[in-house]
Amino acid sequence: MNQAAPNDFNRVIDADRAHVWHHMTQHKPLETTDPRIMVEGRGMRLWDATGREHLDAVSGGVWTVNVGYGRESIGEAIRAQVTKLNYFAGSAGSIPGARFAEALIARMPGMARVYSVNSGSEANEKAFKMVRQIAHKHHGGKKHKILYRERDYHGATIATMSAGGQPERNAQYGPYTPGFVQVPHCLEYRAQWDVEEYGLRAADAIEEVILREGPDTIGALCLETVTAGGGVITPPRGYWERVQEICRKHEILLHLDEVVCGVGRTGEWFGYQHYGIEPDLVTMAKGVASGYAAIACLVTTEAVFEQFKDDSDPMSLFRDISTFGGCTAGPAAALENMRIIEEEELLANTRAMGARLMGNLRALQDRHAVIGDVRGLGLFCGAELVADRATRAPADERLVQAVVADCMAQGVIIGATTRSLPGYNNTLCLAPALIATPGDIDAITEAIDGALRRVAG
Repeated sequence: MNQAAPNDFNRVIDADRAHVWHHMTQHKPLETTDPRIMVEGRGMRLWDATGREHLDAVSGGVWTVNVGYGRESIGEAIRAQVTKLNYFAGSAGSIPGARFAEALIARMPGMARVYSVNSGSEANEKAFKMVRQIAHKHHGGKKHKILYRERDYHGATIATMSAGGQPERNAQYGPYTPGFVQVPHCLEYRAQWDVEEYGLRAADAIEEVILREGPDTIGALCLETVTAGGGVITPPRGYWERVQEICRKHEILLHLDEVVCGVGRTGEWFGYQHYGIEPDLVTMAKGVASGYAAIACLVTTEAVFEQFKDDSDPMSLFRDISTFGGCTAGPAAALENMRIIEEEELLANTRAMGARLMGNLRALQDRHAVIGDVRGLGLFCGAELVADRATRAPADERLVQAVVADCMAQGVIIGATTRSLPGYNNTLCLAPALIATPGDIDAITEAIDGALRRVAG
């Protein structure tokens, strides 16, 4: 990439500093420090406005660019579609919308209907609204409560934060929507119970909450298939099978949030497909079009859909609209995104490179006492840093951020839990694009190795 001309670069910096409000950023330091401006991406590499190259190990910073940067065929698919028809409200159909829904459902056996929106937060909001409307229409309004899990994250709106298990994300934004009830997390490394079958015990803890609240009051259980920002938590053995058994026993809808781990991130099209379970609602966003267009979806079974079909009652339809769910760029991009994943065999690559990444992380764990635990599924991995392995006391957040900063100084972008869990923002997060090569994986873990040697000793 050619470096931006100094005068152009300075104008961009001035405009950014004067007018842009960045996400998840404290702007006080930007009064004296230049904000980072990203300019171009190719494959897994990014260049900023100074011309500096970065290896991106978190797919756009938030686990999104699954097929990598610079995909001309996706850009061409968007251009061709939006110049023909860019938008019409979702009360009507479109050619790319229908084709995308058909292609998506073909990769989700047991699911049937696609409701398109523009973000993961919105997708989860729609699911909550469906659960509440089903409660009113079919259960006298009583079966309206929604269970959510400690450490999970479902979005940044007030309703999705009401189902948010990350106290630092929620702080200062209440009061919250009533009717949301928390269940315990399932991170065995931070075990709440000293039992042999931890996965079964963690699932049974959900049933204890159900029995306490009353099964006839609970409409849905909303969980991340693999917890993302809460520490990259993969479910322990037996957990998901027991969770599904519990939901069916008490006639509770199982809502899986696959905003992060959906569309190839784990090495299957969807994370839940590793566990042989059959959800009622699935939400997805980030990898659906790899960030080339804004699109998210709520996918339901036909049984859920049927509960809204009753032309004798004008109030029975799902009375909802998502303005930008009617944009055609999203499904056009998503179709090409899926074609790339399939034709380039990126699911297989994700499984192979995910195994390499986990192997490299375990080797780092052997070398650095500060790594207490490594966990992950496919190209979705985390390394939890500790101050003491014996006690599992979490590492200071400043040390964790120093590791991230050191990797950035080496030209490798990694992530970490941030402003989520008081005292436990101590997990390094890695989610390289599904196109990662062995050289990319090794470069990422070599950067972490160097950072730990310098920062943690």
